[in-house]
Amino acid sequence: MAQNTRTVPAGTPTNVTQKHNKGGIGESILRPDGTLKVTGEFAYSSDMWHEDMLWGQTLRSTVAHAEIVSIDISEALAMPGVYSVLTYDDLPAEMKNYGLEIQDTPVLANGRVRHHGEPVALVAADHPETARRAAAKIKIDYRELPLVTDEASALAPDAPLIHEGRDDHHIGHVPHPNIVHRQPIIRGNVDEARKRADVIVEGEYTFGMQDQAFLGPESGLAVPSEDGGVELYVATQWLHSDLQQIAPVLGLPPEKVRMTLSGVGGAFGGREDISMQIHACLLALATNKPVKIVYNRFESFFGHVHRHPAKLYYEHGATKDGKLTHMKCKIVLDGGAYASASPAVVGNASSLSVGPYVLEDVDIEAIALYTNNPPCGAMRGFGAVQACFAYEAQMDKLAAKLGMDPVEFRQLNAMEQGTIMPTGQVVDAPAPVAELLRRVKARPLPPERQWESAGESADVRALPGGLSNTTHGEGVVRGVGYAVGIKNVGFSEGFDDYSTARVRLEVINGEPVAMVHTAMAEVGQGGITVHTQIARTELGVTQVTIHPADTQVGSAGSTSASRQTYMTGGAVKNTCEAVREALLEIGRRKNGSYHPAWATAELLLEGGKVVTDGGEVLADIADILEDEAIDLELEFRHAPTEPFDLVTGQGNGHVQYTFAAHRAVVEVDTELGLVKVVELATAQDVGKALNMLSVVGQIQGGTTQGLGVAIMEEIIVDPKTAKVRNPSFTDYLIPTILDTPTIPVDVLELADPKAPYGLRGMGEAPTLSSTPAVIAAIRQATGLEINKTPIRPEALTGTL
Repeated sequence: MAQNTRTVPAGTPTNVTQKHNKGGIGESILRPDGTLKVTGEFAYSSDMWHEDMLWGQTLRSTVAHAEIVSIDISEALAMPGVYSVLTYDDLPAEMKNYGLEIQDTPVLANGRVRHHGEPVALVAADHPETARRAAAKIKIDYRELPLVTDEASALAPDAPLIHEGRDDHHIGHVPHPNIVHRQPIIRGNVDEARKRADVIVEGEYTFGMQDQAFLGPESGLAVPSEDGGVELYVATQWLHSDLQQIAPVLGLPPEKVRMTLSGVGGAFGGREDISMQIHACLLALATNKPVKIVYNRFESFFGHVHRHPAKLYYEHGATKDGKLTHMKCKIVLDGGAYASASPAVVGNASSLSVGPYVLEDVDIEAIALYTNNPPCGAMRGFGAVQACFAYEAQMDKLAAKLGMDPVEFRQLNAMEQGTIMPTGQVVDAPAPVAELLRRVKARPLPPERQWESAGESADVRALPGGLSNTTHGEGVVRGVGYAVGIKNVGFSEGFDDYSTARVRLEVINGEPVAMVHTAMAEVGQGGITVHTQIARTELGVTQVTIHPADTQVGSAGSTSASRQTYMTGGAVKNTCEAVREALLEIGRRKNGSYHPAWATAELLLEGGKVVTDGGEVLADIADILEDEAIDLELEFRHAPTEPFDLVTGQGNGHVQYTFAAHRAVVEVDTELGLVKVVELATAQDVGKALNMLSVVGQIQGGTTQGLGVAIMEEIIVDPKTAKVRNPSFTDYLIPTILDTPTIPVDVLELADPKAPYGLRGMGEAPTLSSTPAVIAAIRQATGLEINKTPIRPEALTGTL
């Protein structure tokens, strides 16, 4: 059962506009889409339908690296019901590649495939089964090429180049063309600091490739329009980024590609890149008919990027009294065949590689590789997850070597407000790292061997192995582990991060109604709920309408980087404030001569009325507006950031930092290698909880994803063929309700004065520290040195 506590220390500023409007910020109002989703009535993108629509199908490569010798589409075209078959030669525009930052990804393979599952051809037919069978009739002759699958093969002097003739802006700063991006961070003098260390620990860590595993597969509907353009209804994370990549390869101006967000069944970073969007549009324009594409689960594993697998090499030193002296690390991320978000992931991994600790002497290098493995990009935690796994293992090693309590050791070295990051950036908001650790440690531990307390009616679900009934408690030992992490919020390194909101206030049926229009992708995070709460708070209205997200309003940026409540919430807040001032100006013009408070008092909007700060009602909003409407669209930007120096890594690269800590309690059957996570307690500072119910849900969800990668989740890529071996939920395991433990949540609200309402982005932080906490608990239970995630039974039993 979920538990949560809420703490606002005395005297802590909350930076909240104090208005008393029902359903406003701070209340745990229910999500408008919640009931529809749990009852199966919510319309997802895969549910869309259009009269006379066709079905699209993608043919993907069966090998990871090969030259395409020939493609024969004649049999596919001859099938009844097939309307179109497209290959690279049929692409209509000069631009034939796309990408988030580096346009290195071909719409369809051009003479060469670089990873297993790369799109090669498209089919449109009048039935999905016809499209599938037609795609299977396309004959492709491949001549396989040597594979690049790891650091050694990628960086060898004679390594095959994944992308020959690179001309992107990173190529001049990397030592090898198979390195997408490299970011060093140098501060202080590690060689001198090492001399002060009484103990030094080293570690080599391996982090597996994790899938976002969203339940709603990639899907969308493209409808050709009369002006030669196309309407695209799609599940995505960033409408305007998609638009910027789609329009050039269609050969259309952006205004002729009109995008509308359809129902999204989860994302977690996996919808930040293009999947089926361009393909559906190409087929719709080629056939002049609506075309729907829906991936099945198998294809979904190839249709989006994954979390970067990583090798991490760390060295830490400490004095005998427990103070850290230095840190040196190298982080190698496998970016796969195309760049996706790898450059930004490198920036995050390097700049957050020290964790939430005070360290003055560091030598850091992070790189992302081009390989023939599946492309990797954005996933919840974005580079900070892999680093947290490694540095928290190092903290446990140091504490053990010094004979110190692992929590007290962390607290002794914990950063706080005013700490200088290795990049030279000052942490300018509360950083309650030590307090978060104190809270998770102080929580009472769950009873041991709970299955025994039930006597003969013991619930096997409380045992490792669960309903498989593999053990009755023999060989089961308990372990407790701790971890804490640091994550940045928002886009970094000088990116022009902004969001747009349009707000309209008018009277409908005698009642003031606010309409909020943004391009924010609601992917399950609850943004539409928060926008409703903000509008109610700032405009004093009860009725708020959320306009469907589309590209007819300015960009809201991506629903990623824990940024949407900060950025688009900030845009809604700012625009509502401007609408409020416009309303009050109308009120002053109409009523100012009747009451002096219009000119002198601080005026608020509450309960559909204009009131003074003393509570005196001056007018109804409806009476002020009458037949007028106020309609404004404004942009919101956070404080500017700057790129990290490419030699020293110095720079104010991040907007905001967020922190979470976890304590994991596990029970391990050491004979069978089975793990039961009994409890995964967490404490997190969220700045200001605009909706506590949503906050707790986000924290528990992120915690569960971290649990998954600790003990079960990994995409297995065959090192000999670079082919994915487990592209299904039968073989790629994710936590179910039976695997998910009790997750008590302790929420702190220490306001960031720079942020709207003092809030902190909080969706990603719990994904960081949950993984190393679980692994630390397993280490304590078994006595094994575990340096790889996920941890599998054979690793615990020594039967690898």
